[in-house]
Amino acid sequence: MSQPAPQPSPDFSLGVALAAIPDTGVLAGHVGDASVLLAKVSGEIHAVSGSCTHYGGPLGEGLRVGDEIRCPWHHACFNLRTGAAEKAPAFAPLSCWKVEIEGERVFVRSEQPADNKATPAPAQAPKRVVIVGGGAAAFACAQRLRERGYAGSLTLLSHDDSAPVDRPNLSKDYLAGSAPEEWMPLQPPEFYAEKHIDLQINTEVGALHLQDNYVTTKAGKRFDYDALVLATGAEPVHLKLPGFDLPNVYTLRSLSDTRRLIAGVKDAKSVAVVGAGFIGMEAASALRARGLDVHVIAPETLPLARIIGTQLADHLVQLHRSNGVHFHLECQTQAFDGRTLTLSNGTTLNVDAVLVGVGVRPRTTLAEQANLACDNGILVNAQLRTALPNVYACGDVARYPHGDGLARVEHWVHAERQGQAVAGNLLGDQHTFDDPPFFWTHHYGIDLRYLGHGRGWTRVEVEGRPADNDCLAKFYHDDALVAAAAIGRDRDLLALQPQLR
Repeated sequence: MSQPAPQPSPDFSLGVALAAIPDTGVLAGHVGDASVLLAKVSGEIHAVSGSCTHYGGPLGEGLRVGDEIRCPWHHACFNLRTGAAEKAPAFAPLSCWKVEIEGERVFVRSEQPADNKATPAPAQAPKRVVIVGGGAAAFACAQRLRERGYAGSLTLLSHDDSAPVDRPNLSKDYLAGSAPEEWMPLQPPEFYAEKHIDLQINTEVGALHLQDNYVTTKAGKRFDYDALVLATGAEPVHLKLPGFDLPNVYTLRSLSDTRRLIAGVKDAKSVAVVGAGFIGMEAASALRARGLDVHVIAPETLPLARIIGTQLADHLVQLHRSNGVHFHLECQTQAFDGRTLTLSNGTTLNVDAVLVGVGVRPRTTLAEQANLACDNGILVNAQLRTALPNVYACGDVARYPHGDGLARVEHWVHAERQGQAVAGNLLGDQHTFDDPPFFWTHHYGIDLRYLGHGRGWTRVEVEGRPADNDCLAKFYHDDALVAAAAIGRDRDLLALQPQLR
């Protein structure tokens, strides 16, 4: 991940001129070692922390929109009045600081005590909410419900063997060995106890009894609900090829998957990555950081070109090649005997392990068995509700209205924001979910950020040079801007959001 920016100036404890604070932007400074932002909001001066509570991004380099400041790194959104984390991927609020005005100067010297009082949820809110899933959408939905004062029964049933974790890091710093495991949980165990969230891990739901408002687990336990949220996510696609059921063949989806992969390559010298999507390429970068010889096998002529265009795709592939990755393109795997991987072009590779990263499929079995409408995901309306008024779906499994059709998006931040939207709608918001998708990908210290839903783009315009790590790519469908990607132009990317179709 990126590192925090150098300490900004000026020193607000020494005071700044009122006139120095912009009417529409923010003024970045510091108090002691803490970064702080000053902003005029409806004629009043407010001061909040200047570092994003997600990964510490420099908010002073972000974009202000109305009363909101948006992080340049991962697009978390905060309220400049209250510091509240309004949109994922940040969940913790910014600290607020006491503002003192003396004549024509503004001083900030100390933090204000946090106001942790939540407005009680409306009386018509469901008394019992059951969330099926343990990923980004499930966690975000539960967290937002409690944040907004929901006091009813809240149960989270997760098939995973760990509490919700920072999944993007599984193929990035954690796999590379530069992020310790204590960084991985989204919240420690005491969070769920304090918030009265009944988190049940290692719990596989066996059936949805939608007419009678309860679910049962494969172990026979019953959970009654007034509202049900399906956040079952997606599962890796497994290759049905000879030898691909051997113990040294891995997938990468859960924390236990990554633990197993790390343990499996501890004494390895070489590994093959089957698939050259973003997860496969990130994993290749991380495994190279561990000193492994890495081979990437993919059927494409140029990996990722369909998504980010030839210039950016070629830049990433060349970046990997310059860091020692061997590419085997326009071919596929055929068999693995535990040591030798055979490719369709006749090449054989001697490798100690194989990582399969050829995509995921939505986990819709429960919904299909319960006769919910599914088509490459669970079909929902613009409020992320199924045909049943008390059943919602969010995250990787949800297929929702987007543009002139339907979309199902497999991005972490998007899943979290859908979970937050469902929480609000459970409390009566009637919010239409229309956030543009966003993701970031990390390779050898370089971050590429992508905004929008770019499938079907017909042309791309690139400003700057990818090789200089300074570029902005705009993807158009005819004349409509549908997506953008950036390396080193984070604020420019944020500013394009209102233009996206």
